[in-house]
Amino acid sequence: MGLHNHHNLMELQVAGDGKSTQSRAFRVSLSLLGTLLGGALLINSLVAELLFPEGNNHAEIMAMIGAILLAAPIIWHALCSLMTGHGHMDELVALAILAAFAVEDYRTAGAVAFFMLLAELIETRTALGARASIESLIRITPTTAHLLDDEGGESEVEASTLRSGSKIRVRPGDNIPADGKVVIGESTVNQATITGESVPVDIAAGDQVFAGTTNLTGALDIEVVMAGRETTLGRVQSMIMQAESTKIPIMRIIDRYVHWYTPTILMIAVIIFAFTNNNLERAIATLIIACPCALILATPTAMVAALSSAARLGILVRNVSDLESAGKMNAIIFDKTGTLTTGQLAVTKLTPVANVDPAEMLNVAASAEQFSKHPAAKALVDIARKAKLVLSRPENFEEVSGRGVKAIIKGKQVMVGRENWLQDQGVDMSALQDEKMASPEGVSLLHVAQEGKCIGWVGMEDRTREEAREAISDLAELGMKRLVMVTGDRLAVAKRVAAEMGCSEVKAECLPQEKLQLVRELQNEGYQVAVVGDGVNDAPALAAGDLSVAMGAAGSDVAIHSASIALMNNDLKRLSFLVRLSRITRKVVLQNLGFGILFIIVGIALTGKGWIPPIVAVMLHLVSSLIIIFNSARLVRFGEELSPHIEQLQEMAERGEIDEVPNQDQGPGQTQVAPV
Repeated sequence: MGLHNHHNLMELQVAGDGKSTQSRAFRVSLSLLGTLLGGALLINSLVAELLFPEGNNHAEIMAMIGAILLAAPIIWHALCSLMTGHGHMDELVALAILAAFAVEDYRTAGAVAFFMLLAELIETRTALGARASIESLIRITPTTAHLLDDEGGESEVEASTLRSGSKIRVRPGDNIPADGKVVIGESTVNQATITGESVPVDIAAGDQVFAGTTNLTGALDIEVVMAGRETTLGRVQSMIMQAESTKIPIMRIIDRYVHWYTPTILMIAVIIFAFTNNNLERAIATLIIACPCALILATPTAMVAALSSAARLGILVRNVSDLESAGKMNAIIFDKTGTLTTGQLAVTKLTPVANVDPAEMLNVAASAEQFSKHPAAKALVDIARKAKLVLSRPENFEEVSGRGVKAIIKGKQVMVGRENWLQDQGVDMSALQDEKMASPEGVSLLHVAQEGKCIGWVGMEDRTREEAREAISDLAELGMKRLVMVTGDRLAVAKRVAAEMGCSEVKAECLPQEKLQLVRELQNEGYQVAVVGDGVNDAPALAAGDLSVAMGAAGSDVAIHSASIALMNNDLKRLSFLVRLSRITRKVVLQNLGFGILFIIVGIALTGKGWIPPIVAVMLHLVSSLIIIFNSARLVRFGEELSPHIEQLQEMAERGEIDEVPNQDQGPGQTQVAPV
């Protein structure tokens, strides 16, 4: 009998492949009505016995019919489990019920079956709440879409028919039916369902959007990139379902010894029966109280609740054992670019030589870099356009990978790039000898030359993430002994970022194999190492870590599949939340297991003494299961302070930018937001 494979009896009866939580909950309600009907027959038998105490068999007949109706599902399921070789807790209950039937105690048999079925139905119905918060991901994708044809016409089609390259229109208030790129339009989109971000983002032509997110303010024409199960949301659903089917080490330990449980309990019940003058009632009570519902529910309920809490904040766990491992980490290696920094360069300083105008130098450099796709070129062009400079079209443009660019600007030869490259090209760099031209520490430089002479340099920085300092401080408080930043960048730049972030160590100018070596060294020193990166680069280091975390995984198939845990946004504070969630989940699991074991031991002792009759035993069984469920359910609301909220939407409504604020309690597809 594998505890991780346990399903409550009625959950097995109502659950099927592809059934939604809503459908399952409805069928559980129907099963509950059937159980109550059998219970009504038992109550009627008691009433009939009170009204007609002598010479009437109606009471016994009603008790027998009610007992049979209630007991049949449990006994049938126990027989099926035995025939298929899968042990189940219903074997113990079935034996207790059959023992009561054997002595013609129909009311005890019926009462035991009634309360056991009621307990399992309540357990199932309650546990569905946590599962529903996960499966809501499935329901937020619209079933229909507005497809655009080549003439601009619009028709409503099934979302499942969308293919890559299709063009769709999404109106304000609608959920986006597929991953894609905005072709026309501007809007504000609530991406909380994918990234866990609490603040809606502004979207314009060229930006990426995700299935299941909500378009708030403007109409968007979108070219579909991924549809159906291939979307980011589809992959999220697959990862969650995969995580639910895995088990943590403590579950595997229980599985190793659990096949001894039923024989041991049967032996104890026989001993009690033999040493209490064949008192069958005590043996029946022992079988009931020993049903391991509390033990079986201890781990799965906590894990499903934790997965629900993590998914709400855009944290995807590939395996629940990874969730457990997160709480044991005591060393973290951060990749700098794209993790601690934004990965986007920004111009922070312009230093021209004497007699050269800064605006003219920027104009010349940006004009030469226009055709380059390098991040430094993009930063130069962006700052020039913000300064409203009119750029000239470059002639004879040439880019030397990793070095710089050459071009003719207004008839003059212009070169922009690394200092050593300009020197190799014979550029006169003597102007840099001036003290005013000294380069500051921690800044990446692009030198600008015109007609063979250096006319100055442009300083650039990869801006650090605003929340990174606070996040790393939180991790240090949680007991992370080594916080290491690794980068292929220069040491001066690396030191600046590491100091700003509060990292305890920094490794600069690292090649991928050197990052891998660092992971191995920390592991050899006894550390549990987590590697945090963008999930695309540094694959060897990510694979070698005890835990790998991909940042900003939304829309990236590579990132989602390359790491143990994927953070759908770039909020580093999710890391400290993940560690806390892991630790509190383990604590809840241990609490549940401890309570379950104590309940069974004490219960068997009391039933052996005759202090707990069968009816009371089954009621206590119900109470113990509910205690486990409610203790686990606390995890669903863990981290609510980080949850997506609607404060910004309320502010937008107050400013008149949207008509009304979406109600987070209403079902998917019911959000109504219209532009003013």
